[in-house]
Order: sequence, then C-alpha cells, then structure tokens
Amino acid sequence: MKRINVLYNEQPCYDIIINNSWHMLSDEISKFDVKKRKICIVTESNVGPIYAKEVRDIVSSLCSKCILFEFPAGEKSKNLDMIDEIYEVLIKEKFDRNDMLIALGGGVVGDMTGFAAATYLRGIRFIQIPTSLLAQVDSSIGGKTGVDFKGYKNMVGAFKQPSLVYINLNSLKTLPNREFISGIGEVIKYGFIRNRDFFLWLNDNIDKVKTLDEAALEYIVTTSCYAKKEVVENDFTEKGERATLNFGHTIGHAVEKLKDFSLLHGECVAIGMKAALEISVKKNMISCEEYNNGIDLIKQYDLPTDTNGIDAEQVVSATLNDKKMDSGVIKFILIDGIGKAVIDKTVTREDMLMAVKNIIV
Repeated sequence: MKRINVLYNEQPCYDIIINNSWHMLSDEISKFDVKKRKICIVTESNVGPIYAKEVRDIVSSLCSKCILFEFPAGEKSKNLDMIDEIYEVLIKEKFDRNDMLIALGGGVVGDMTGFAAATYLRGIRFIQIPTSLLAQVDSSIGGKTGVDFKGYKNMVGAFKQPSLVYINLNSLKTLPNREFISGIGEVIKYGFIRNRDFFLWLNDNIDKVKTLDEAALEYIVTTSCYAKKEVVENDFTEKGERATLNFGHTIGHAVEKLKDFSLLHGECVAIGMKAALEISVKKNMISCEEYNNGIDLIKQYDLPTDTNGIDAEQVVSATLNDKKMDSGVIKFILIDGIGKAVIDKTVTREDMLMAVKNIIV
C-alpha cells in the first residue's frame, strides 16, 4: 500500500491510498466518525454491477445507513438533471451536513458526486473511489467538480476537496481496454508537462503497461498521483500553475463536444496534445525530433492523433467557450521541451486553426 498526503496551505488535507484490494477501505472510512451517519454511494450502470455490492457491504458495517444511487453510464448523464435526482434522494433520506457521499466509478461519477457534495446543504463530505485509470490519475485528485451544460464541458462546477481518495488498482483489470487506453492519455500528459524521465519510461515500458503488469500499473498511477498532487498543492483553485494540467484539453474539449462525446475523454486529450505539439513546434519551443517522439508515443499506446467528420473552424470557435478563457484570451498550454509546460496567452486563432487542420483527416 502507498499513502500520499495532499496538503493545503502546508497542512494535511486528505490522503490518496493506492493498493490492490478493498481490505484497507473499512479502516480508512472509520477514521471519519461515520458510525451514527448515513452514507450514499453514487455509482453508474457499468461499475455498479461489478463493485457496488462489495463496497456497500463494507460501508454498511460502518455507518447507521448506507444507500445506493446508480445512474446510466456515460457523459450524457453528467448534467444538472441528474444532479437534481441525487439531491432528491438525499433530501428524502434526510441526509444532513455530517453525512457523507462516496463516488464509486470513473471521472463522470467523481465529478458529479463531488459537485453534489459541494452544493447539497452548502457542502457535505465525500470520498472518491475511482475505478478507471483516468479518474485514478487525474480527476479524483484536486477537488475540481462539475457537470456539463448544454453540451459544454464542465461549465458548471465548484471546488470541493474529497476527504479521501481510495484507489484499488485491481479495478483496472475489469476496465474495458478502450477505457484503460483513454486513461493513458492523461498519464502521458504528465510526461509531457512535468517529467521527461517518466516520458522516457513510458516509451520503454509500453508492453508492460498495455498488458496490465501489476508493477507497471502501480508505477504509472503512483507517479501520476504525485505529479497531480504537487501541482494542486501549489495552486488549489487554478489561478496559475494548475492550468498546465490542461495540456491537450483546450482543443480536446472542443473535439469532444463536436463529436457528441462519441470519443472518450482521453482520446480527445490525445488529439488535443497533438495540436498543442504542432503549435509548440511552430513557436520553436520543441524540435521536430521531440515532436515526432511525442506523436510516436501517443500512437504506440493506441491513442488517436486525428479525427474526422468535424469542421476546423467550428473546433476553433468552440475553444472560445472554454472555461479557461481570461478576458477573451485563451490560456493555451504548450511545452518548452518535453517535461516542461508553459502557459501561453499569445496563441492566435490562426495558430489554432493551423493545428486543428492537422488533426482532421
């Protein structure tokens, strides 16, 4: 087991537990004095049938009442209507501010549960139990929560730190391969923006990662969690450095929306990373060799670097609705060599259009 402590203002905020079973879950939840409290496990229709009973059995032995809320899997459930349903269940079950929510699932579950926890009664506690690679290495850490609004990604949200992040690496073995590879998109991102050695390791260990070698899984999740933790600790509410985590996301989110969420988030991030690399080359921030190495790594992990059926002008226009806008200017994340991200406010519409044309076939 590994325990990573996330700090806020140099004080302990919450722990990230990384192991390969549920055996520590009972001890970790017990620390929150839930014996007389109610707990609602929020999950979705793919994860629920696999893990909900086992987790619910553990939780039920610790609290006064445990209920389960399950919604249809997929990004299309990530909206305010579904949040209304969660609120209604909590109200009917008379949940108060001392009760707790548990997010059991991937990024959609974590974002929605966190948002409900942030806003119900102006805030109640919640625990993240991420079961997808993408959620384990990214969305479960840092307290960014939210829902989509009329197709616009994560436009309504709040910052709400979890009380605990509990990662069971064995849950990755029941993850569909496409979902696992989607998570690799966020893993590769950390190599691009913070850790050149990790980038090289990912290049040297492709087969181990893709075949779910246990040591390799532990390494990529732990390394990614440490990278996310360090950025979050420096910038809890995304006023500066934390924006670098959005490498590949500005154009990736636009592609995700225009493809009507038919592509997975990590797939869109991979496409967006190629676009960001295109602009980085144009600005002489990376060499052609670094560009080629980056594209090759993305492809070696079976992630897409292009798409079709969408219009380049529409993609660029969609980026103007991005929540990372600052006085009409996009804070675009580029890399100044592999392993070093920079926030660039000089990326023009023409730069983006050039890059987007190179990701549409």
